[in-house]
Amino acid sequence: QVQLVQSGGGSVEAGGSLRLSCAAYGYTSMCYCMGWFRQAPGKEREGVATIDTYGSTSYSDSVKGRFTISQDNAKNTLYLQINSVEPEENAKYHCAGTSYGVSRCGGRSHGTYEHWGQGTQVTVSS
Repeated sequence: QVQLVQSGGGSVEAGGSLRLSCAAYGYTSMCYCMGWFRQAPGKEREGVATIDTYGSTSYSDSVKGRFTISQDNAKNTLYLQINSVEPEENAKYHCAGTSYGVSRCGGRSHGTYEHWGQGTQVTVSS
């Protein structure tokens, strides 16, 4: 049984920062890809950032330069640092992981991932 448990999120002012966390439990092998997705009201689920087992990262164009994905392997925890928050960041954020090897992690759909966190809301005030 694999579980991803998220924490963080909440309300943040435009231009501010916050960090989301995703702790993994029950893994018997390392996930090849881990990523963050978000879904805003009335919009489709959007992939925002990924990291692979080697530490290579990728970002969607809309968040590149403002978001940082990282992982602490000793703690089995994934992070998303969100800086310079814009109103468009209003969304529910989910972390996800896959144990299947792929050619690349970036730019793949949510169907790539078989493990999902429960989600956490980010609300931007302006």
